Amino acid sequence: MSSHTFVLNGEKVTVDVEPGVRLLWVLRDVLGVTGPKYGCGINVCKACTSHVNGKAMNPCSVPVDQISPDDEITTIEGLADTVEKDLHPMQEAWIEHDVAQCGYCQPGQIMAAVALVRKVREEGRAISEADLDGIRNICRCGTYTRIREAIRTGEQHM
Repeated sequence: MSSHTFVLNGEKVTVDVEPGVRLLWVLRDVLGVTGPKYGCGINVCKACTSHVNGKAMNPCSVPVDQISPDDEITTIEGLADTVEKDLHPMQEAWIEHDVAQCGYCQPGQIMAAVALVRKVREEGRAISEADLDGIRNICRCGTYTRIREAIRTGEQHM
């Protein structure tokens, strides 16, 4: 075992786990943060999408020892705190468009959407259809049309 420290949803945490343990298991099994969902475990479905330093990442593919003490991990549980509201504008857009069906992929979808909006804003542009096509999070319920509509609404309010 070794100690690993990082910032999770605004609070510094330290865990004692083997270095190669994937961050998703640290979040879910050690820290009890269950917003990032376990889907494929091989960085394909992206149900676990979270943010590291504001960028989308999939903790199922990241060993905890690759996370540094200064890295800030944000999960769906901490997303609203980044805007100091009860819900993040993207979460509000999700509700407005009634996106969720089973809801399993939704935390990862929302985190991917927020990261996309931030990325295109840094580039000084709006989201394009190609950007939306680039989101590879899988929704087995097939709510892709509503997801795209919610992202456009969320973008307007972020």
